[in-house]
Amino acid sequence: MPYLQKSKSVFFATLVNRKRHSYGISKNISHTCNSAPNFPLQKNHARYESEIHKSGSRFKPAARALVHLIRECGNSGWFLQGEHLHCHVLKSGYASDVYVSSAMILFYVKLEAISDARKVFVEVSEPSLVSWNTLISGYVRCKESTKALNLFIQLERSGLCADAYTFSAALSACGQLSLLHFGQSIHSKIVRHGVECSVVVGNSLIDMYGKCGCAQRSIRVFDGMMDKDRISWNSVIAANVRNKSLETAFAFLHEMPNPDTITHNELISGIAQFGEIEDAIDLLSKTPNPNSSSWNSIITWCVNRGKGDQALECFCKMHISGIRMDQFTFSSILSGTANVAGITWGRLIHCCTVKHGLDMSVVVGSALVDMYSKCGKVNRAEALFETLPTKNLVTWNAMISGYAHNSESHMVFRLFERMKMETDLHPDGITFLNILSACWDRRTPLEVARQYFESMVKQYGICPTAEHCSSMIRLMGREGEVDGGEKMIRDLGLDNCAMVWRALLGACVACGDIKVAEMAAKKVIGLEGESDFVYVVMSNAYASHRKWKEVKGMRMLMKERHVMKECGHSWIEV
Repeated sequence: MPYLQKSKSVFFATLVNRKRHSYGISKNISHTCNSAPNFPLQKNHARYESEIHKSGSRFKPAARALVHLIRECGNSGWFLQGEHLHCHVLKSGYASDVYVSSAMILFYVKLEAISDARKVFVEVSEPSLVSWNTLISGYVRCKESTKALNLFIQLERSGLCADAYTFSAALSACGQLSLLHFGQSIHSKIVRHGVECSVVVGNSLIDMYGKCGCAQRSIRVFDGMMDKDRISWNSVIAANVRNKSLETAFAFLHEMPNPDTITHNELISGIAQFGEIEDAIDLLSKTPNPNSSSWNSIITWCVNRGKGDQALECFCKMHISGIRMDQFTFSSILSGTANVAGITWGRLIHCCTVKHGLDMSVVVGSALVDMYSKCGKVNRAEALFETLPTKNLVTWNAMISGYAHNSESHMVFRLFERMKMETDLHPDGITFLNILSACWDRRTPLEVARQYFESMVKQYGICPTAEHCSSMIRLMGREGEVDGGEKMIRDLGLDNCAMVWRALLGACVACGDIKVAEMAAKKVIGLEGESDFVYVVMSNAYASHRKWKEVKGMRMLMKERHVMKECGHSWIEV
């Protein structure tokens, strides 16, 4: 077909251009595409490499050899060599071969180059069911579940009959998106196609219903399965844990033949989220061969609930137990250290990351930048940031936030401009929250702050949150435009959010607008009830206008309603 021939030429040209960029080639591109890929020397490849080399461009390598080499590239993570093989596929005319094209799609899926996998799929005039399944599962693997379900619908319209693996991938996509009704419709199709007896499909149904909040349906599917494997048991336990049915999950644990570490980890994670930490630690002590995931759940629970000391205690026990720590262990404990600004512990944990060879990973590196920033060591954070070989959005936000929290507002704007120059990286709501915070610290004109806010909404499509609105209100209050703040609250539909009304109340006090302050105070009391914040702020506002009668009235109301001003406190590391 002319269209497919044209698409093939465009895709081939794209691959050749990549080779030119990757290898620094400016001439003799045909030689690059006709020669064999530069594989690491392994005996499994020797026979196939010599076969491809035999006659240069005049020899068409066997499809079986190509499939084997493509699979090896995917399994070993050799992206450039795999692309080089793709050139061979296109040059030798095997692009339409169902086995070769399926292998190429799987290669790109394994290396998470899902857009390239899609391009290969489109080039195949009549893709096999294996090709469809590979791309659908690839989208699920890359968390692009909507695209996976759209492709599933296209498959149904193509005339091919879906199999157990197709349904399993589609059910996983429904689970990721919590699309219960879509999942139920797929369940109906499974029954019509007669594949409900498949263990793989049954496990996927249990998982889907669990993620969609239907633990009872997960149990019904589990009970109806004639054959159950370990994944079946773990899936039904996970479904109940996810829906806070811990007693039922424990009942399945006691019934399960030979529960493994994964089984116990599911329960430890569930107890850590929804139960008592002591119970989770007790179960951990009874877990056969606990691994890093077992400990990570407990450490993360402690960090998320502000129990930094307990998190550090678990971290030490994990270290003494000889359990190998992974990047998620260090990321969690560094977050807990950052929250309490424990620089001594932070440095010790940094040393551990170096010993484990994880200090340069993007997950741990981002956590280190955040930890040093929150401990006031912004120069150390900056040095780490610049040396990280790979940075993601979390890394950039950690550094921008570090500058903002350490009152280096000029560096916030400078780094933000650098970030905008990065390809495939776009600021998110957290980025702009730090930008607006820097606008406050640097006393940036309100008009400039408005431009950043409008850019967030119009250019990047980010929906403003209560935090963004509160930041803008504070900036407006500094310039006496509290009426604009009230309008913004209503325009953004945040009338029932106490946070924004508290921000408006504070802004009114700053600019001396008693009338709007009284209205905001009523809103806060209506949404949050009696609190010392409103009375103290209003008392101070009246005092600033020398309205001593109103000040006295506020103090009397506090006394009558037993509202006490909370005592201030501070802490230091010793």
